Amino acid sequence: NDWQDEYRFLCGDGSAIVVIDRGRVIRDDTGKPLRMVGSMIDVTQQRYLEEQLRQSQRLDAVGKLTGGVAHDFNNILMVIAANVEALQEEVVDRQVAERLERIGGAARRAADLTRQLLAFSRKQTLRPQITDLNALITVTGSLLHRTLGGEIDIDMRLAEELGYTSVDRSQFETALVNLCINARDAMPAGGRLVIETGNVTFGQGNDGEVAPGDYVLLSVTDSGTGMPADVASRAFDPFFTTKDVGKGSGLGLSMVHGFVHQSKGHVDIKSQVGWGTTVRIYLPRVEGAPEQLAAQDGIAPRGKERILLVEDNDEVRFHVSAMLASLGYEVVSAAGGREALELLDRIGEIDLLFTDVVMPGGLNGREVAEEVRRARPGLRVLFTSGYAEGALQNDGRLEAGVLLLPKPYRKRDLAQKVREALSAPPGAVPGPAPSRQAPAGRLNLITLR
Repeated sequence: NDWQDEYRFLCGDGSAIVVIDRGRVIRDDTGKPLRMVGSMIDVTQQRYLEEQLRQSQRLDAVGKLTGGVAHDFNNILMVIAANVEALQEEVVDRQVAERLERIGGAARRAADLTRQLLAFSRKQTLRPQITDLNALITVTGSLLHRTLGGEIDIDMRLAEELGYTSVDRSQFETALVNLCINARDAMPAGGRLVIETGNVTFGQGNDGEVAPGDYVLLSVTDSGTGMPADVASRAFDPFFTTKDVGKGSGLGLSMVHGFVHQSKGHVDIKSQVGWGTTVRIYLPRVEGAPEQLAAQDGIAPRGKERILLVEDNDEVRFHVSAMLASLGYEVVSAAGGREALELLDRIGEIDLLFTDVVMPGGLNGREVAEEVRRARPGLRVLFTSGYAEGALQNDGRLEAGVLLLPKPYRKRDLAQKVREALSAPPGAVPGPAPSRQAPAGRLNLITLR
């Protein structure tokens, strides 16, 4: 005669909670019911925490899957992209050049998918800078107009005296473009897109999930079709999309979600069918002066310095060496950490160590840099990796003084980063990363990279 049920309970103040309702029928000696006793327990917070745990477990599963393939996959894309660029510098036939551009574009889109997965799982490496979001949004505005087309009316409402935030500018721009593209797709016949910024402060006990403090707000609102509540609740899930097959990967909003939370911020979505959608991003406000936005002149800088390249993938090492040589550098290459240290005794002076992060043979790139710096204090170091999970990071952010060039990269990106490394003041290689036990087998090498 005991019973139990769980359901939503509407309180007198209009709020709703989740309760477990338990009851028991009290009977006399003949079995006749006399009365019923029971209780209600508020389990709203418990159910919320359980859902957060399930989401965290899904996040962790995606992160492990992504980390397991990212490094090797990006090495493959690196070889494809390097070959395409090398051929583009040689061919004169217009049709061949167009085909090469399509191949290169496909490789870049594949790399974007990997980056979006890493962003969702919060495994990407962030390079935050103190930034004026108004200035960054204004710079991105010209790209948005070209991307969205003439049928979308963009209304910029940028707040005066907007606070500064510390954010990875490239990832923020990608997030903003993703939000705007989703908004465009929700307005197939055209419409209005409002991009708004502002200063927001959250106190203790706010209704949302935002930690108390001062934030900079980015709001993107469209006048599109909108979404029902059950669809909006899944909008940030990876691979979830309402678009037709082949029209979307379902990773755009999940990338935004991962990037914002890795940046210690918060993102939410409000939508109503027939009235449009609003996505709001809150990034912590910081003090300090914003760093200047880098100019993009498209010119690949050159040099004549001597570079020691350490890369365990033979094809990647061959093509990166060729790219550096074509930029004027003298290149000495090694297939691993041990070989690099042995070469140091014979090759004389070098100006830059350019090394992959995780390599077989007992020495990773970080350890190679530490050994080389002991012999040659002040030597400048540039790291590269398709997935440098944990090895060079502190809470998802590059440690101070570390320069990292993520794979796959273009020749122009390589040229600019090498010049940045050679121009930087000599700094100390960060101390050893915390040791971690990896599972046995081939997956060890892939997962740690």
